[in-house]
Amino acid sequence: MMIIFNMWLVSIIMFILGNMIFVSKNKHLLIVLLSLEFIVLSIFFFFVLLILNIEYDMYMLMVFMVFSVCEGALGLSILVSMIRTHGNDYFQSFNLL
Repeated sequence: MMIIFNMWLVSIIMFILGNMIFVSKNKHLLIVLLSLEFIVLSIFFFFVLLILNIEYDMYMLMVFMVFSVCEGALGLSILVSMIRTHGNDYFQSFNLL
């Protein structure tokens, strides 16, 4: 019982740390994308624990992983296009307008 509680605590701490990194490190796009992937990984870990506790089918985890992979591919394509057009991944080097 204590191991399951520790696993829940680890997933919550992972989520909080990912959000703290996302909020504080906004100089490079790559760090922001990595923190978003870390948040997705913590949510996936949380879903695994939740589904194992209620003994439900793992199909929803596969759907979640498909969407998270699509999100990661979209972020990498934005990063590559930004580096090709501006030369770096600093947020200060390009104008959103």
